[in-house]
Amino acid sequence: MNLKSMFQDMRIRYKIMMVVGITVTVGLVVTAFLYTKWQEQAVMAQNEQTMRKLTESVISGLRSVMLAGSAEIAHAYADRLKQIPAINDFRILRINGDEAFKDNKTIDDVNRRRGEEVFIPRESETLVRVLSKDDAMLLSALDSTEAVSFYSKDATGKVLNFLAPIHNQGGCYKCHGKAQGVRGVLLLSTSLAEAEFDLVKVRHDSLLVLCLALLASVALTGYTMGRAVVGPMEVVMNAMARVSSGDLDHKVPVTSKDELGRMASSFNLMTDEVRSTYGGLRMEQDKLKTIIFGAGEGIVVTDSSGVIVLVNPAAELLLGKSSEEIVRKGFDNLTDDPDTLLRWLASEDKATPNIWETGERALQVYISTIHANDGNVVGSACLLRDVTEAKRLEDELRSLATTDALTGLFNRRYLDTTLLREFERVERTGGPLSVLIFDVDHFKKFNDTYGHDQGDRVLQAVAKTFAAALRKYDSACRYGGEEFVGILPDTPSINAFTVAERVREAVAATVVDGLQVNISIGVATFPVLQVASPESLLEAADAAMYQSKEGGRNRTTIATAPGEQTA
Repeated sequence: MNLKSMFQDMRIRYKIMMVVGITVTVGLVVTAFLYTKWQEQAVMAQNEQTMRKLTESVISGLRSVMLAGSAEIAHAYADRLKQIPAINDFRILRINGDEAFKDNKTIDDVNRRRGEEVFIPRESETLVRVLSKDDAMLLSALDSTEAVSFYSKDATGKVLNFLAPIHNQGGCYKCHGKAQGVRGVLLLSTSLAEAEFDLVKVRHDSLLVLCLALLASVALTGYTMGRAVVGPMEVVMNAMARVSSGDLDHKVPVTSKDELGRMASSFNLMTDEVRSTYGGLRMEQDKLKTIIFGAGEGIVVTDSSGVIVLVNPAAELLLGKSSEEIVRKGFDNLTDDPDTLLRWLASEDKATPNIWETGERALQVYISTIHANDGNVVGSACLLRDVTEAKRLEDELRSLATTDALTGLFNRRYLDTTLLREFERVERTGGPLSVLIFDVDHFKKFNDTYGHDQGDRVLQAVAKTFAAALRKYDSACRYGGEEFVGILPDTPSINAFTVAERVREAVAATVVDGLQVNISIGVATFPVLQVASPESLLEAADAAMYQSKEGGRNRTTIATAPGEQTA
């Protein structure tokens, strides 16, 4: 069950409490969030201000040491600052990002500028690259007149970093000259783990206050709403439930003149109106049920939402399903083919019945959507009529009209109709159309020697083999006597020859009651042959068949245009 369904099924008392609770929660959460953010910003600002003052003090002290000419003391001063617990890192960097006091580069420059060995070079040198010379924060600090701050993270958490420029001033010129405005950068880092701990405590305290305020608000709202509004509404709702279950005599007590009291009065008037019309409706319903449930046709009806509300016994019998199963599967699955049924339902031709065959039963299906005068959908209805016997007789008559009684192949009437239709189609589209015609070699001898019954068995065997050898979209027809015709749509001459040879070889491999049977075949193709009618195409194939007989029988010949060599 999803949240929407749960909310719809919830009692109104809990809905009100939920809405109020959500509203109060949003307000309290926003307040707590803003308060927490303000506290965070205040703590961070205080830490940053403290570190900024510390940085300025360190730079001032360092400058004093350097002006006194005590570079070694400055180095020791820097190392001592690193040991302070509140300071994660303290370094004095050159303007290229390397740590100062680790090599002799500055000492050599000062001694060379002073012309004497003012400072003793270090015995060992190391190059410590702290920042790259194109680091964005380093460049920003070099261009600034005051310390630049930025945040980073390490294993202990968030870290506040300061990069403060050490400017080249008057007292520095005698050792370093005036060329550079900034001699170096002071890097000072401090952990904010303690500050973050304080912020977490603030968040926890805010959450606790939020939860307590929320619980108090929801409880107070639920109690007051239940007493003033929900209780009287539930009385009306319980009355509605009793009336909907059939207790039309139930009344709601009217205890006030406010909106709830007027609602109770209106409800009582409504039940009086319903009770006065219910009797008449019940009588009409009984009449309608008698007609519907006594009908021989199956009837299935839905309401406006598509739910099946009526299934008569005839529908259960015709569909082979119980009414419960029909209702459960739904209107779209009446015929177990939803796509076809929906297409029938959408069709504008409602006068012509649709035929649905299921198992051994054929049903006429009338189906439509019912609309009210205002155009709104009232429901859908389906009428089912058993036409199995009528359909059987119709199919039998159709089969007799198009099928040869002896061989089971299509008869001459079907041959003429189909060949004319295919010929006219090819005249429009330009595609090829081939026909093959054959008869049984020396068939007269079968009749004269073994009798007409044996001849009929030979024709039946040849017809069966012929139909099996053709493709599924070809037509096998009996032309008359021992002659047979195959209609091969969209088949060029060479392919028609392949089909004809397959038929000939299949017949040659057939033995009927110990008798070997052979056939001679003629093939003709339009528009290779520029004939004017299907009869002319058939005549060309017939002439090719006689060429096969004259050539020794049991062979296939392709009809050619006059003047061309016979294929």
